[in-house]
Amino acid sequence: MVDTIYPDAPRVAVGALVVHQNKVLLILRGEAPAKGMWAIPGGSVNIGETLQAAAEREVLEETGLQIKAGDVIYSFEKIQHDKAGQVQYHYVILDLEAEPLDPAQPLTAGDDAIDAGWFTLADLDRLNLPVSETTRTLLQKKLSYN
Repeated sequence: MVDTIYPDAPRVAVGALVVHQNKVLLILRGEAPAKGMWAIPGGSVNIGETLQAAAEREVLEETGLQIKAGDVIYSFEKIQHDKAGQVQYHYVILDLEAEPLDPAQPLTAGDDAIDAGWFTLADLDRLNLPVSETTRTLLQKKLSYN
């Protein structure tokens, strides 16, 4: 397994924007670097794994939901330094559009997710959930308040 903390090179990761009836699938992260933040599910791409296969695997591990991942719709970097200034995390993250195969399936948080749910943008505002700026930007671009 490749080290993700204090890496020797940037790591490729994926996120899956899973939308159903104007609600997006989000998880509450239980591990650094985004511990305690709500985000779209996703994680590192394994060697030999396509972006779509990685997104499908990560969503299944983190929520129990099977999806069909599509094209890349958003990309960004997450670089976090420690107190000494060393790069603690460096991810190049590619978010993919995805659709749930069975949206009525109950969600089961797993892997590094401690909770999972379906939310509208209005839900995020009303509940005042901690959502990273990059996730919020993606959601505002792709969802409406309907």
